[in-house]
Amino acid sequence: MQKKDIKWSELGFSYIKTDKRYISRWKDGKWDDGQLVEDNMIPINEGSTCLHYGQECFEGLKAYSTKDGGIQLFRPDENAKRMQKSCAKVLMPEVPVEKFIDACMQVVKANEAWVPPYGSGATLYLRPFVIGVGENIGVRPAPEYIFGVFCMPVGPYFKGGMTPVNFITTDADRAAPNGTGKAKVGGNYAASLLSHKEAVDKGFADCIYLDPSTHTKIDEVGAANFFGVTKDNKFITPHSSSILPSITRISLMQVAKDYLGMEAIETDVYVDKLDMFAEAGACGTAAVITPIGGIEHKGKFHVFHSETEVGPVTKKLYDTLYGIQMGDVKAPEGWIYKVK
Repeated sequence: MQKKDIKWSELGFSYIKTDKRYISRWKDGKWDDGQLVEDNMIPINEGSTCLHYGQECFEGLKAYSTKDGGIQLFRPDENAKRMQKSCAKVLMPEVPVEKFIDACMQVVKANEAWVPPYGSGATLYLRPFVIGVGENIGVRPAPEYIFGVFCMPVGPYFKGGMTPVNFITTDADRAAPNGTGKAKVGGNYAASLLSHKEAVDKGFADCIYLDPSTHTKIDEVGAANFFGVTKDNKFITPHSSSILPSITRISLMQVAKDYLGMEAIETDVYVDKLDMFAEAGACGTAAVITPIGGIEHKGKFHVFHSETEVGPVTKKLYDTLYGIQMGDVKAPEGWIYKVK
C-alpha cells in the first residue's frame, strides 16, 4: 500500500486525524459488533457520566513496521486485560480481550497507509478508550457506553537519541492509597497536570510521586514507571498499590532476566536510598525508556550514572525491548501479534 506523503522523521507526539476509527456501543447489557467509521467526532448526551463523574478509561499501544514489510502489535492482550481492570474499577462493562485485539487490528489495517515505514523511527500509536454516555444526572453508572479505538502516526520520543533528564519529587499525590492508581483512568492524569507544570517551571522534565501513605518511597515518575539498576546489577522497580501496572515495565523485567541475565525485583524503593542505584530510568509506551540523570528531593540533588550520557545497562534494556517491538530481536512466546 502507498504510504501517506509525510515527513516521518519530523513527526512529534500530536493528534493527527487518520482515515478510520472503530466504535462499538454497549446498551441493554451487551456490546454491539462495532464498526469502522470516518467521523472523528462523537456526539454524546450532556448528562454523560464521562463528563461529570469521570467514568472512563483508556489505553495506549503501538503498531510497528518490520524490516520484512509486515506490521505487528506488541502485547495487545496485556493492554486488553489492563483495560478490563480499569473498567471494573469504575463500574463499566469490560471489553472482551478478543474484541479489544480485533478492534486494534481493524484500525491498523484500515489505516495502513499511515503506519510509518521501518527505519523511520516513527510508529503508529493506538488509543483505545471506554466512556460512560447516555441520559443521566445522578452519581451512578451510565446507562450506555462507547468503546473506541483511534490511531495516529507519532515520531520518536527522543529527537537525536536518548538523553538523560532530571526530575524533582513533589508533595502532591496523583492517587490515594487503595484508590484508582492501578487503573488507567483520566482522573489520575488530571490530578498530575499541576504538579507536572510546577516541576517544569523549576527546570525539570517532570515530578516524581512518592507513596501517598508515607511519602518515603517512589511510586511513579510523572506518567511513567520507575526502575533502577543497582550497583550489583539488579533491576529494581517499585511495588505499590497505587502504581499503574505498565506493560513496558513488566516487559523490561522479563528482558532484564531472560536477555541480560539480571535479577529483577519488585520492592519498596526508598527515596533516601537512591545511592544504591548506578542507573535509573522511567518506562512507558511513548518512550520505552527515559533515562534519569538525577533526582532532586528536599533540596538535595542525586545524580545516577550521568546527566549527559545513558548508562550501559539502560541502553541494553532499551535496545533489546525496542528491537523486540520492531521485529529485529526474537520475542518471547506470545508477545507479538502480526497484523494480517
